[in-house]
Amino acid sequence: MRKEEKQEIVQALAEQIKSYGNFYITDTADLTVDKVNNIRRKCFDQGIIIQVAKNSLIEKALLEAGIDSEELRSVLKGASTLMFSETGNAPAKLIKELRKTGEKPVLKAAYIQETAFVGDDQLNALVTLKSKDELVADIIAALQSPAKNVISALQSGGNTIAGLVKALEERG
Repeated sequence: MRKEEKQEIVQALAEQIKSYGNFYITDTADLTVDKVNNIRRKCFDQGIIIQVAKNSLIEKALLEAGIDSEELRSVLKGASTLMFSETGNAPAKLIKELRKTGEKPVLKAAYIQETAFVGDDQLNALVTLKSKDELVADIIAALQSPAKNVISALQSGGNTIAGLVKALEERG
């Protein structure tokens, strides 16, 4: 591969890292073609971009994207496959689903919203991470709940008061 081609790959990876903000580094080495194709198909179905790259190019892309993390660089050994997603926990959920039928892919590291998670033991924590949209929905629900309770109480109390006022008016 020529130097220009490597630089193009580094630039493309760096752009993906910047645009998605969430990526996983996994080990899919020694999987059969059928299993890799199955993973690719499932990634496509879930809106996850999957890409295999040399570790040296991934490291350069990280630096190009402004991520200077020794933790992430330390996992760049052996075969590495990148998974990019708009939703931070989508690849973790997919990996967990795939692991029900085999030992791979193995999570080497994940980078979610400027935080590095290193090691396969982080998979369960990543699965339970809430996306930005889920957090916003939780906050809105929490804010709406007291307002709904107040409105409900006023309405039920208002009906009782209105009934009471009407009954008093009728009595004259």
